[in-house]
Amino acid sequence: MPREISVEPIVAAFAGAPVRNGLRNRLYLAVRQAILSGRLPAGAELPSSRSLARELGVARNTVLRAYELLLAEGYLEGRGGSGTFVSERIRAPQGTMTEGAGGNGQAAVSARGKTLLAHAASSRLQGGAFMPGIPDVSHFPFAAWRRILGRYLRPEQRHLAQYGYGGYGPLKTVLAQYLGMTRMMSCTPQQVVIVNGTHQAVDLIARVLADVGDRAWMEDPGYWGARNVLQAAGLEVVAQPVDGEGLAIRPEERERPPRLIFVSPSCQYPTGAVMSLGRRLDLLEYAERHGSWVIEDDYDNEMRFHSQPIASLFGLSRSQRVIYVGTFSKVLFPGLRLAYLVVPPALAESFTVANAELYREGRLAEQAALAEFIDDGHFSAHIRRMRPLYRERMETLRELLSGELGAAVSFLGGHAGLHLTVQFAEPLDDVAIAASALNEGVICRPLSRYSLEAATRRSGMVLGFAPVPVEHMKRPVEVLLRAIGAHSRPGVPRREG
Repeated sequence: MPREISVEPIVAAFAGAPVRNGLRNRLYLAVRQAILSGRLPAGAELPSSRSLARELGVARNTVLRAYELLLAEGYLEGRGGSGTFVSERIRAPQGTMTEGAGGNGQAAVSARGKTLLAHAASSRLQGGAFMPGIPDVSHFPFAAWRRILGRYLRPEQRHLAQYGYGGYGPLKTVLAQYLGMTRMMSCTPQQVVIVNGTHQAVDLIARVLADVGDRAWMEDPGYWGARNVLQAAGLEVVAQPVDGEGLAIRPEERERPPRLIFVSPSCQYPTGAVMSLGRRLDLLEYAERHGSWVIEDDYDNEMRFHSQPIASLFGLSRSQRVIYVGTFSKVLFPGLRLAYLVVPPALAESFTVANAELYREGRLAEQAALAEFIDDGHFSAHIRRMRPLYRERMETLRELLSGELGAAVSFLGGHAGLHLTVQFAEPLDDVAIAASALNEGVICRPLSRYSLEAATRRSGMVLGFAPVPVEHMKRPVEVLLRAIGAHSRPGVPRREG
């Protein structure tokens, strides 16, 4: 005979269950957790719905609905007229089982996962001063976007609600035309591969063109997101320094050619350096000679303040050794999560198949709306509106910081993009400065965290000015200045007051 049980395990679990999901779900989670933790062992009899409802102070129907769900999922079993019991198939392992990653936290994570988590730099906060790479979405023409998108969410457009394959054709056509005009690229729509963000783009490249253990060169300092994706794909990431002309390959590394080379030649991230023509030609010649593939990250070339976008490496390459990566997150809004690759003709089919196989394409309605958005001129008009606005914010931030810090800092870049990089003249603890600023609600990225190697590490801040209106810039600047002053050394002025 199954032993009698009290309601205490359920009552205790119910008291600790999340309250935001409704009483039925709260009770369901409580009973499930009591079963999985072993507090309700296999074969244990549950209280009747009536008695449990009375004990918890809930409606009997709440208990019945929770029991029904647990029965359907196999946690409980009914024994014709005898009551409701914990399923005999539920055998909790020795020790306490918890909700989450195997109950062991980091111990359950693979070596590759631990490496990824150790170098993670994503912020839980994704907006405000001075978050890099975040546009001011308040100026985006949502009315036009909503009107266009609405036309592709009607019943007659239901084919766009299906999985996709190869991306939305008209968007690929529009992009090929746009890149031809703005980046001096000659490509067909078939060479364009639509993906969900730059990280997916880099992951796809790594999986199609490289094997585990292959080497990948990264700019140092460079984009931490690409570094983490390449490492997670099993590649050996090798740092290559950056100077005022962009990527500066170490002479000794030239004898060990990599499979992949990740660069941001038009506006190096985070320094803002533009790769010189000599370096571009040398890189392309090296890739051709050694069979390497260049990943060209063109993340915010649209936002140039003193010139038109710079022509691409892809367009300069005669040997077709460049994979071009573009994104709409920096220009339009981050939540759109649409980016694209342009690959050489010989690789178009391989990338199209691999993308569909690995990631199950969709979001065709958004792709259709974006094609029309670009074709109707909204995209170019938005860029024209935002360029002077972002330039004003960048110049204001630069003036406020230079006025207080003077020669204690230098500025890198500032001719394009959505961030300004500040380098300290003296090696300050930029991680501690960023932590102090965050305590007052201001997000700053420490420049040192963008480096792979300690020998090339620079001390400074990467500051995203784009989401901060000029009239609201003074307070976060004051917060940053206080943080710098609190961690300064001789030679770095402190802000008084």
